[in-house]
Amino acid sequence: MSKKTLVIGATENTARYANRATRSLLQHGHDVEQIGLKAGTVQGVPIQTGLPDLTDIDTVTMYVGARNQAGYVDYLKKLKPRRVIFNPGAENHDLARQLQQEGIEPIEACTLVMLSIGNY
Repeated sequence: MSKKTLVIGATENTARYANRATRSLLQHGHDVEQIGLKAGTVQGVPIQTGLPDLTDIDTVTMYVGARNQAGYVDYLKKLKPRRVIFNPGAENHDLARQLQQEGIEPIEACTLVMLSIGNY
């Protein structure tokens, strides 16, 4: 069974990296959950709004900038993912430090590149 990834910043806009990441994750056989500002779907996977009650999240891939991440800090700590990937433009050293203190590995990387080179 593949490990579940949560995409934060999901959108139906196919030009956005979060959308491309969701499609690539699905192509690579990963289970995906999505949170975005507007409800919708990407390849049949619903985009949820707010802070849904999710379980068994292995990886969170972050597509919202640092100034919009404050509302997710406690949520991420509660989810207890193995790692949080801060994609380009979403880097947040303060949040990364807090996650590390909770035993969650922060990674500054690009999910799309990680998938394409096989080190996701």
